[in-house]
Amino acid sequence: MHSEMKLLLGSSIMLSLAISALVVLPYEQIDSLKPPKGLRPYTEQELRGRRVYIENECMACHSQQPRVRAQAPDYKRGWGRAPVAADYVYDQPVLLGTMRTGPDLFNIAARQPSVDWQLGHLYQPRAYAAASIMPNFQYLFTVKPHADANDTVVSLPPAFAPKNGVVVAKQDALDLVAYLMSLDHTYAVDDAPPLPAPADTTKPQS
Repeated sequence: MHSEMKLLLGSSIMLSLAISALVVLPYEQIDSLKPPKGLRPYTEQELRGRRVYIENECMACHSQQPRVRAQAPDYKRGWGRAPVAADYVYDQPVLLGTMRTGPDLFNIAARQPSVDWQLGHLYQPRAYAAASIMPNFQYLFTVKPHADANDTVVSLPPAFAPKNGVVVAKQDALDLVAYLMSLDHTYAVDDAPPLPAPADTTKPQS
């Protein structure tokens, strides 16, 4: 009985230490973080788009965490600086991702600032990158004979446009693109100067 009490006490102490080190202390550090001056909260539409991003498991192929220059050529790829904890202060949950089947999206809005490009790329990625293995998300769009007054028509390269009718973005597509367009972390952090936005490479391939 005496040995069992020692084992129980020792286990309780070890569990308490582990919880303190892995949960309580990190929470105290992060809870006091203030957002950088250039970071704003998500809008209602961007939050809806974030849910679409999660529902379609975009983080299974895309990360949102460029690595430091000493570890990887992420900056040379145009993905921007390495993030700091404060960059994610409005993210619940944080969508860091662990795979890079596709490029990092931490600064996708700076690299591809065109809403038309974002919509067209979701509809048919190979219209903009011939070797892309990204699946298309055509179920987020509809093809109609004619656009209505409030429709958002997707401009596609002629080779990928429907022969009859127009491609119209559904609300989920518009929300998802709104979220992607919020991913711009080119502002300054930790007294470092802001990074220049990568060059616009939005011209589609015909």
